[in-house]
Amino acid sequence: MKGFNDRHRRPRAVVVDGCRTPFLRAGGGFSGRTSWQLGATTFRALLHRTGLAPTAIDRVLLGSTVLQPDATNVAREAAFEAGLPASVPAVTLIAAGASASEAIARGAAMIEAGEARFVLAGGADCISDPPIGYRPTARRKLFRLSRARGPAARLRALAAVRPWDLLPDVPRVAERSTGQTMGAWTEELADRLGIERQAQDAFAVASHRRAAAAREHLARDIEPTVGAGGRIHSADDGIRANTDLEQLTRLRPSFRSRGTLTAGNSSFLTDGAAAVLLAEERAADEAGLRPLARIVGHVLTAHDPREDLLLGPVFAISRLLDSLGIELDAVDVVELHEAFAAQVLAVLQLLADDDVARERLERPRALGSIDPRRLNAWGGSLAIGNPFAPNGARLMTTACRRLQVEGGRLALGATCAGGGLGQAFLLERPSASDPSAAG
Repeated sequence: MKGFNDRHRRPRAVVVDGCRTPFLRAGGGFSGRTSWQLGATTFRALLHRTGLAPTAIDRVLLGSTVLQPDATNVAREAAFEAGLPASVPAVTLIAAGASASEAIARGAAMIEAGEARFVLAGGADCISDPPIGYRPTARRKLFRLSRARGPAARLRALAAVRPWDLLPDVPRVAERSTGQTMGAWTEELADRLGIERQAQDAFAVASHRRAAAAREHLARDIEPTVGAGGRIHSADDGIRANTDLEQLTRLRPSFRSRGTLTAGNSSFLTDGAAAVLLAEERAADEAGLRPLARIVGHVLTAHDPREDLLLGPVFAISRLLDSLGIELDAVDVVELHEAFAAQVLAVLQLLADDDVARERLERPRALGSIDPRRLNAWGGSLAIGNPFAPNGARLMTTACRRLQVEGGRLALGATCAGGGLGQAFLLERPSASDPSAAG
């Protein structure tokens, strides 16, 4: 193992704390809320939990994928709502399901470059509030109408608008470059790798049961959040403690008539936000804050969405561990985003495949198998939910908590994302003798 701890000559980024809203099914408890309101909830909570003054924050970085025309810089609106000074720059990042992961990576890089001491980074998406618009032809006609001057010009522009022009253009969860949905692509992946329906259902059942058993741990990160009608929500609503294989086998395929992907072994559309407070290690110590973990490394990769749409974690994990000189079996905690059970099973299969390592990952041998006890021990996105942008922040916070509870040293996290992106990070828990270690 390379001496990745020997970095005292430059600032080091640490995770001070993390939190999130409950993850609620889209169209449910957070209907009527916005992404920036959910993001603001996590920012306020982190400042309150750590006792850090809003004036101490140097930068806000928030990932989001569902943007509204009246609030395209979600980070800025969330920062205002959370009471941060107007002088704090706030930037929104868009990288599909890797948005929060990339926001955290950018924040860590700023700290390591000496450009910031404290950074709020995360993601927020309210999928219940999609930016429904009009078709391109209708938008052009309506634009001309808005620019028309004088009654005659307005009448001519209005006459060009037909009733069908006003039909809503509902966003479709599909790749623009290929026209293919993630579910349809994953069906092909399952065929290609021979991942059967029973294995997918069994993985989904395990995810729900682990999440149900870990509710007490998960609750530590959840900030009670105002939802529709002023109701306060304090728990995820997608976890099904009593789900079993018999129930899942009765579900019909969702993407292909004879397919293997169902609503039971696929993640569901979710509203929520998650964020972490990053700090320069010495700044955290001076402020009396005890970090949960150090950020050892992070990497973002990109691949052909036709071939590797949701396989980014395979490449990102390989590149990250190779760059740090760390073996997979040295990692104590692993957190992988579960877009579909078949997708996670494919990632696990390919990480352990020597042929893939030599041909696709350009390394002499496979990374190896991940111990099932180390993987998503508190459940994953199949049970907790998939709000897109916040996933990376949830994964990182859970990884930090598990290191504390399980007494591990290294934690690895990775997420796939639309467009063929993959993101991975590695964390290290401070040793008990380290004065900055969290208790």
